[in-house]
Amino acid sequence: MENKAELSSLSAQTKRMPAGCKIRLALIAGGKSGEREVSLAGAKGVEQALNREKYEVHRYDPATDLARLAADAPKIDMAFILLHGLFGEDGTMQGFLDLLGIPYQGAGVLGSALAMDKNLAKVLYKQAGLTVAPWEMAQPEDQKNPSRLLSRISLPVVIKPIRQGSSLGMSLARNEEELVQGLAKAFTFDSEVMVEQYVRGREITGGVLGNKELTALPLVEIIPGEEFAFFDYQAKYQVGASREVCPAELSPEVTAKAQAIALAAHRALHLRGYSRTDMIVADDGIYVLETNTIPGMTPTSLLPQAAAAHGLPFPALLDRLIELALAKG
Repeated sequence: MENKAELSSLSAQTKRMPAGCKIRLALIAGGKSGEREVSLAGAKGVEQALNREKYEVHRYDPATDLARLAADAPKIDMAFILLHGLFGEDGTMQGFLDLLGIPYQGAGVLGSALAMDKNLAKVLYKQAGLTVAPWEMAQPEDQKNPSRLLSRISLPVVIKPIRQGSSLGMSLARNEEELVQGLAKAFTFDSEVMVEQYVRGREITGGVLGNKELTALPLVEIIPGEEFAFFDYQAKYQVGASREVCPAELSPEVTAKAQAIALAAHRALHLRGYSRTDMIVADDGIYVLETNTIPGMTPTSLLPQAAAAHGLPFPALLDRLIELALAKG
């Protein structure tokens, strides 16, 4: 749990606001990535949940409003970033806000960029002693002849553009033909593509909350419908396509280990504020898949579900993230 010193610091920071004044909050959503609609849906839920007695909320869409955001910077107390994918979750918006002197929730430039790059993130997970599935980086010529890949990694494999979220461009290949098709698809989303050994098991996700002192939230298990080979874009966002169990029905020992892994992944990527790490519980251990630095933020999204199980309903979770953003250190 976060200690009393950090909580006291956060309270003091909030009290520095003049009495009776609202926090002027820039809600940043939309953008130009393939996850634009997901971002806008999250912003709608956040805007509805924010306490208007505490916050004066102004919306900005980076696709059209960057100049207005820069002009308004002196009047903004903090930003709440609800962008996913490129130009929002990869450190670019974080760097822009740093230049403008506007605090924001979540990871900074370095942590955002590291977590967004699935290849670099896996290197750092390994250095931190975490278990990851074997992987190879694909070359464009592998689309015509995947023999080089198949000599180094065995089917089935998961093919991923390394800088996309929400499983965009991702596919599961069980044979050479599907591998060729999956590579072609992934290379339309990114110039760098990862081919990762498929790990069979139970998919879970572990949320982390805090700055220096971290809290591991209850785990969520994600169970895609039988028609889905894995938790792809449709399984994520189609109503009723997947079932989520929170807290995940795992043994106390597995739960504690997975929560420790989520904390270790958060630290390995130099994150702050919050994160959500996706994992597979397999017969031979727990494998880290990736870490999300701006998780989905509708009231029913995975991290808000975990926070609610921890005792932080959605409006209180937003308050907490804003406090962490305004805290120093």
